This record gives sequence, C-alpha cells and structure tokens, in this order.
Amino acid sequence: MPSPTLELAQQLMRRPSQTPLDGGCQTLIADRLAPLGFVCESLDAGPADAPVRNLWALRAGSSGADAPVFVFAGHTDVVPPGPRERWSSDPFEPTLRDGRLYGRGAADMKSSLAAMVVAIERFLAAHPQPRGAIALLLTSDEEGPALHGTVHVCDVLRQRGQRLDWCVVGEPTSGARLGDTIKNGRRGSLSGRLTVRGVQGHIAYPQLARNPVHEAAPALAELVATRWDDGNAHFPPTSWQISNVHAGTGASNVIPGECVVDFNFRFSTESTPESLKARVHALLDRHALDYRLDWTLGGEPFLTTPGALSDALGAAIRAECGIDAELSTSGGTSDGRFIARLCAQVVEFGPTNASIHKVDESIGVDELEPLAAIYRRTLEALVA
Repeated sequence: MPSPTLELAQQLMRRPSQTPLDGGCQTLIADRLAPLGFVCESLDAGPADAPVRNLWALRAGSSGADAPVFVFAGHTDVVPPGPRERWSSDPFEPTLRDGRLYGRGAADMKSSLAAMVVAIERFLAAHPQPRGAIALLLTSDEEGPALHGTVHVCDVLRQRGQRLDWCVVGEPTSGARLGDTIKNGRRGSLSGRLTVRGVQGHIAYPQLARNPVHEAAPALAELVATRWDDGNAHFPPTSWQISNVHAGTGASNVIPGECVVDFNFRFSTESTPESLKARVHALLDRHALDYRLDWTLGGEPFLTTPGALSDALGAAIRAECGIDAELSTSGGTSDGRFIARLCAQVVEFGPTNASIHKVDESIGVDELEPLAAIYRRTLEALVA
C-alpha cells in the first residue's frame, strides 16, 4: 500500500534545507494545510541576507475563544551532510534500501513533519468540526543559533495573547524502537569561555614568564571533581564538561600568554544559571587566577509533569506499538524550552534517533505510518 507519510517525507527531504535555509519545505506544508481551514502566517526574522523562515498555522476550534489549542512543533532545517562521498547515496535524494529511508532529515525531523501533516489531514477528515484548535509551529533555525526561530514566534504569540494548551515537538526521541521514550523535559544548557591570562616567554626561562596552563590546571581539576547537585526524580545530576582547550603559538619553545577553555553545564532544576556562575567564579577567585569569563545561556530547563498530554500520547503509543513509553529528560536541548514559556504542557515525541546527524541518516519505513497514527490518536484524545 502506498504510504502518504513516506511520500511527503520524501518530498521534504528532496529540499536541501541546511540551517537557516528552509528550501521551500514550509510552503509545501502550508499548501497542504490551507485547504483544511488553517490560516498560515510567515513570521520570518533575522538578517535580511539570510532570514530564518518561520511558519505559524492555526485552525480555530468549534468552541471559539474557549477552544483549547493543540500545537505540533518542529523544524525544517537540517545539519550539513558532511562529505558527500561518505554517503551511500545522495543525502538530499531520499533512497529506500532494506526497509529503511535514507537521507538527511529522515529521522531529524522531516519524517515527523510528514507524520504531523498526515495525522492532521486524517483527523479532520474524521472530525471536520473539532472543539479544539490545531496549530503548527515550524522554524528553519533549530539546528543553528536558535535566535530568530521558535523563540521569535513564541515572542509574537505572547504579545498577541495567544493561548497554547498542549504541544508535541516532533524530535526523534525513540531509542531501541518507536514509542519507547517520550521526552517530558530537558536540562538547561549554560556555556562558558574561560580565558586565563599569563605572561608569554621563552620556555627555557620560566622564571621570566607565567604559564596560564599550569595556573589553570588545579582549578580545572577541581571543577571536574565538583558535584554540582544531586538531581531529582526527573533530572540526573548537573554535569560540567570541557569541550575545548586552546593555548600556545604552535611553537614548542614558547610559554603561552593565555589559555582559553570552553565548557558547558547541562543542569537540572536543582541548580540555576546564577548559582552555577557564582560557584565557578568563587572557585576561580580562590585559585587567584587572572581571568576573564564569558557566559552564554543556551536554555533553561523545563519539565512537564505527567498530565493530560503525556497520558493521551502514552495511550496512543500503547494502541499503535503495544508498549508503555518511558518519560525521560535526557539528551540535549530542543526548541521545547522556548515553547514551555507560554505552554504548560510540552513534550517531545518522534522516531528512533540512532542515526541523527550521522552519515547515512535513516529511519525504518515501518515507523512512518504508526507515527502518523500516534499523532492522530493524540489529537482525537484532546481536541475532537
């Protein structure tokens, strides 16, 4: 039997859409939604020479202003494919092989977008006048800086006073099989760039120089050994990791003048950005370093406690996959962190994620129609 979800996923995957490009994906989706009664708005933002494409599509519910609003959210942009010669087939020409769909965006997350659209079409065919409203929020800036995408749309919606009740973000959350994991929250992300200043000099005359790598090392060791918190029932303990260390001129006989260390916290709700910053500064000051520290807050943690949305989604997964999904907050950040600021219940659910961002990214074809059915059943439970 032909699969409408597979067909739409392939159409989306054929449109190269590396961040911040959209490649026409949002237009394709809007053209499918408009005949169903959706009002589709382009809420683009960012630099004029490389704008971020954003789509907000809303179909009002039959109960008017009191209608609850269910939102599907996701992104049309993808990460770069890397060297084309390493792929078994063209990353932007979807290919079916051994029961799998290969190509960039197959799992992250054009298959989810296709499943959302097909789910909406099937739901409205069965329920032409649902009591609740349905919306779709898409951006082409999720895989990039995330400065002009979902966060911008959410700002616009907040200014309008737009109500949002439930949101499913189509990130690829499943592990071993479709349906085994729902993300009901994410840890926060806080990055720092530490510059420790020393005095450059000849390596044979260390008494005339001051080595910032040597001076930073004890402080870094203490940061590595620090237990920042113990986590809680929903989040693992906060972690601190070094991602890059830079020092030296490239010459083997020069003591460097500075050492630059990039690091990142993935933090639970037991810590705050302010508390983590204060503890790091106190530690560095105690080691008497001559330093500069620049901070970047990637996102606050968010958590959706079990409720109507997770119950409806969990029941839909049981009906289609025959398993009970685990609620988890593991993994990286997502645009759910922005939506959670104005929507009380936000979860993420999508296909298996073993191949995301890799060469030969793929998804099992047998995941596509069940994914669309899960999304449709969730709509039926909440807004029919």
